[in-house]
Amino acid sequence: MIDLKDVSKVYAIGDERVRALDHATMHIYPHEFVSVIGPSGSGKSTLMNIIGCLDTADAGIYCLDGIPIDNYSENELARVRNRKIGFIFQNFNLISKLTAEENVELPLIYQGVRRGERIARTREALERVGLSKRAKHLPTELSGGQQQRVAIARAIVTRPSLLLADEPTGNLDSHTSREIMDIFHELHDQGNTIVLITHDPDVAKQAVRSLHILDGRVSEVQL
Repeated sequence: MIDLKDVSKVYAIGDERVRALDHATMHIYPHEFVSVIGPSGSGKSTLMNIIGCLDTADAGIYCLDGIPIDNYSENELARVRNRKIGFIFQNFNLISKLTAEENVELPLIYQGVRRGERIARTREALERVGLSKRAKHLPTELSGGQQQRVAIARAIVTRPSLLLADEPTGNLDSHTSREIMDIFHELHDQGNTIVLITHDPDVAKQAVRSLHILDGRVSEVQL
């Protein structure tokens, strides 16, 4: 599903050039649950942005579902993100004025899904994360763990081929983190492909396979 070959990304910061990715190569197959672990500044965010079609590489090849996307336009990248990828962020990224169900429904509105189907799929997604009874609540009325559940429901409501989670437990206590990881295990058991980016070894080892990134280079980790 994800195939990166010799992918490099360089940023210019003043007069300095920072190589965020350095000939990174990685392969992730459909239905895998893979973690990517590395310290701050290792290239995790850049790798996530490229996998998630939020940014493009300066060199190398990236194929998603067998399709090279290196030369895609911004509109084409946005279409890929909307159709193929469900994003889950550390800070939840919920819209504060919308209820839980309205936050989950939003990607379907962007896709032009009809109202009846939107309602059914939103209810199904909230039920899958155990939050049906909090559907009418605003994010400020929810705990951190409940907000992350809403974010996961929003990510899966479009039925993407890939779930991309960036430090999804980073703002949660240990008990809530375990609950969120249980949801990821359930989603993986149901056939979802999951890439989880983290700095936490305890979180990383819960994946079936783990990759390590350091100084922009990716290597396999023996769990």
